[in-house]
Amino acid sequence: MDMVFEGFPAGAGQFLRDLRDNNNKEWFEAHKQTYIDALRTPAQAFVMVVGERLQDIISPEVYYDTRTNGSGSLMRINRDVRFSKDKSSYKENLAMIWWQGPGKKMQNPAFGLQITPTGVGMMAGMFGFDKDQLVLYRDAVDDDKKGKVLESAVAKVQKAGDYELFGEALKKVPRGYDADHPRADLLKYKGLYAHLKQDLPQEIINSADFVDITVEHLVNMAPIQQWLVQVMS
Repeated sequence: MDMVFEGFPAGAGQFLRDLRDNNNKEWFEAHKQTYIDALRTPAQAFVMVVGERLQDIISPEVYYDTRTNGSGSLMRINRDVRFSKDKSSYKENLAMIWWQGPGKKMQNPAFGLQITPTGVGMMAGMFGFDKDQLVLYRDAVDDDKKGKVLESAVAKVQKAGDYELFGEALKKVPRGYDADHPRADLLKYKGLYAHLKQDLPQEIINSADFVDITVEHLVNMAPIQQWLVQVMS
């Protein structure tokens, strides 16, 4: 699919702000074409262009998919409210992912981006580990050589810009590891990723330069994502 990204239209951010204030099926259906034209269609081009750049810079095994049914890089804007106290019909952001590894996209080390009503957030890593991945992660952190490589990756990311390490974590070191382990804090994580400390201004999405800005940040955070690729493979 041949696509060109020239920036999101000026109305993209306003649509998300309006959706935040009118989060119901009636309003969305009345403005669905605006969503398609201002957000979904340009997002397909953005996903492809950024994906190609990541393949060139990071690895040919970075995957992207421009389908809009939720199975690809673009997350569905519809919310699954069956088991949620929040019954809002739609997500108030546009989220996308580029992943690296076999299997389902959310089970692999990945790069993520979301456009919110007020800004742009980015991440690189894994939001959560499944049972087997958690074992691999902890074994690697515990290993002196692999653990030190992760420490170096974290330091490199933090030095590269305004990024921080994040992820759901235990309050204490997991059972079976010394409380005074040299990487005790890293052992506590149940998912690990780097992200921007502060969202970027939303206005950047309206420029073709948004691709360069995104790639620069994702590459800066890639050392943590790449460490996870090695550990999980």
